[in-house]
Amino acid sequence: MAKATDDSPQSLGVAVLTVSDTRTDENDTSGQFLVEALGDAGHALRDKQIVIDDIYQIRAVLSAWIADDAIEAVLVTGGTGFSGRDSTPEAVAPLFDKSIDGFGEVFRALSYEEIGSSTVQSRALAGLANNTVIFCMPGSTGACRTAWGGLIRDQLDSTYRPCNFVGVLRVRSQHA
Repeated sequence: MAKATDDSPQSLGVAVLTVSDTRTDENDTSGQFLVEALGDAGHALRDKQIVIDDIYQIRAVLSAWIADDAIEAVLVTGGTGFSGRDSTPEAVAPLFDKSIDGFGEVFRALSYEEIGSSTVQSRALAGLANNTVIFCMPGSTGACRTAWGGLIRDQLDSTYRPCNFVGVLRVRSQHA
């Protein structure tokens, strides 16, 4: 991680997790969108995985990433709805040291403009765990595009004002 001046963009180490019982590397369009978007923003992909919608498998991957000093942000797509196996919020929320309540609220407001009242079925959430920011969004590519463009891109941009999460994330990497 190169140290940058306060007004030059800083690259973060980011991991992408797709939660799905049906997605593969060949058809994971939402995960692939996130990989391309974070690369276009100048961030470094540290890992990408697909896991089935199982609380313990989700937690196992996230716990390893949270402990990895090279990973400062995690983007999770899928498992945030209300179907029988959707369990991303139940898997992820207990790992948070702090919740970012505004993420889900603003995501649903943005999503309402696109899909109307169906947005109430999204349990998008975000939080900090060991100074790693974790954003969980629905599994559709459209939802990932909305979350990235409307929220995540700016919050991972060290030059975005008045505030962003980069300063919080750098606390851990400076002590590593």
